[in-house]
Amino acid sequence: MIKRFKIGEPLDTNAVVEQLDNSPISEFPLSVKTGEKIEITFNLAPDDKIYGLGEAVRGINKRGWIYESWCSDEINHTEDKRSLYGAHNFIIISGEKKLALFVDNPGKVEWDLGYTSADTAKITVPSNSAYLYTVDGETERDIVRQFRKLIGKSYIPPFWAFGYQQSCWGYATEDDFRNVRDNHRKNNLPLDCIYMDIDYMDSFKDFTINRGLFPDFKSFVDDMKAHNIHLIPIIDAGVKNEKGYSVYDEGHDNGYFCTDKDGNEFECGVWPGIVGLPDFLNTNARRWFGRQYKALTDLGIDGFWNDMNEPALFYSADGLKKAQEKLSKLSEKEIDIWGFFGMKDAVMGLSNSMDDYSSFYHDFDGKKVCHKDVHNIYGAFMTRAASDYFEEEFGKEKMLIFSRASYIGAHRGSGIWFGDNFSWWSHILLNLKMLPSVNMCGFLYCGADLGGFANNCTGDLLLRWLQLGVFTPLMRNHRALGTRAQEAYQFGNTEDFADVLAVRYRLIPYIYSTFRRCSDENDMMFRPLAFDYPNDKIASEVEDQLMLGDECMIAPIYEQNKNGRTVYLTEPMTFVKLSGENVTIEKLGKGIHYVEVALNEVPLFIKDGKKIPLAKPALSTAELNTENLEYIG
Repeated sequence: MIKRFKIGEPLDTNAVVEQLDNSPISEFPLSVKTGEKIEITFNLAPDDKIYGLGEAVRGINKRGWIYESWCSDEINHTEDKRSLYGAHNFIIISGEKKLALFVDNPGKVEWDLGYTSADTAKITVPSNSAYLYTVDGETERDIVRQFRKLIGKSYIPPFWAFGYQQSCWGYATEDDFRNVRDNHRKNNLPLDCIYMDIDYMDSFKDFTINRGLFPDFKSFVDDMKAHNIHLIPIIDAGVKNEKGYSVYDEGHDNGYFCTDKDGNEFECGVWPGIVGLPDFLNTNARRWFGRQYKALTDLGIDGFWNDMNEPALFYSADGLKKAQEKLSKLSEKEIDIWGFFGMKDAVMGLSNSMDDYSSFYHDFDGKKVCHKDVHNIYGAFMTRAASDYFEEEFGKEKMLIFSRASYIGAHRGSGIWFGDNFSWWSHILLNLKMLPSVNMCGFLYCGADLGGFANNCTGDLLLRWLQLGVFTPLMRNHRALGTRAQEAYQFGNTEDFADVLAVRYRLIPYIYSTFRRCSDENDMMFRPLAFDYPNDKIASEVEDQLMLGDECMIAPIYEQNKNGRTVYLTEPMTFVKLSGENVTIEKLGKGIHYVEVALNEVPLFIKDGKKIPLAKPALSTAELNTENLEYIG
């Protein structure tokens, strides 16, 4: 059962599709204080667990840490962080009774989940307005289904978007892309998509092509499609402030950019230099921006990734001026250690400054609102601009679109990826733990940068990460400029990578059908073992294994120099190792087992009485035979 409670005059975040009557706040099941801010407090019993919060650090059970819902341009996904790229304000309190809470407020929300006091949780909304939703249910999975029905069905991308995808910040020429395509094909490595980072643009301007690098872009796109490769360009939130650049001129002339308190266009710096920030909360501006994608769809592009849309701010024009003034004053005298730190702070504090987020405004369809009060829906509304246009122009399931920043509700029109991670073994496990948490919030099409975005990847790290990525709907290998090349043919043991990637294509019929069912039924693809085995005490604490669909369990290896791992089976299962076309099967009973998994094998556990389909390997989804399947189990 779901109840809605209204406090103050909350803004419509587009999170919810089912309209409910407001229940009296006196019926709210937790302690709540209202006023200038909203505070929700509840006691935690020793065995209570807290699930949810979507894209966040630490465990599947979020108890014991303090989190902030604040979409952040944060590359360091370390345990001390309180917020990442998404704001997913949904938790399940799982104890003797089960209760879920959704705090629908587009500004910052703080979640002290047993951090200040181990037996107390406190949620703080620094605003006097919010919708609060509570969900009662017998099980966590039942609660999730109710909540997902409330917020609407999850986005389904085109079938080809379930193929393997390769990306790199640094692919800059046609030859770069063709080399990636050709090296995959000649090494028997499947591939469906290659990504275009900011290098393809003319001076980092959205919806432009560097004609010096791509003289006939449409022919290039068509040539790649003839080889069953989809090109997926990036779109950033900021629009370069440049007279004569039609996107900027249209936005400026129509008042479609965010403004400062005096109504002047807010100026900040990102990749192109000074930009205007489109006011995606303004319906007319959002529709206008959505139509800009036509410049690339007309050239044959059928997929995009939206980035820098928290929004990330390298600096504001005003903040840069103040920093320069401070540096100038400090440089006039001999620099002691405190002066040095002052100079450092002046520069380091420029990016993503709260002062800047508090200094610009939106026209939220006639209501002037400060950005800090709606920060968490900015990226979601940018992606809504694209997804609304795509559905109107092409229909559902025709375009690939996913975003870095997100809020609950954006899951209806797009997927997400987990942002700029590192080539760290610990990030394989973090990737795993995020999957059920974002599924709870509706995001089914999701995945991490396999191999890690920053730092230098090793061959064994990438193979182990791919063994998890084989199961994630978005399977993308992505790295940063200046890091070690990490395409699957770069490490000298290409046959191992071919074996693992072949498994992905063999599993696509199962992954795709499971994905569609979970969208249709408002279910989770990935679940903690505790959701399926609530009376199993060991399962309640396992966080490095997940249930997949109704048939399987996955348990990837996420430590260096390990030939296997220990797994806990909640019931008898079939241990399957997949490698290329090879299938190895072993029956295992309930309990703890040590299983060995080679670098070219993908481990999977299938429940007794269940079977899953396997296709023949293929080099692209276009070549995949989804009719003649074999079943294992």
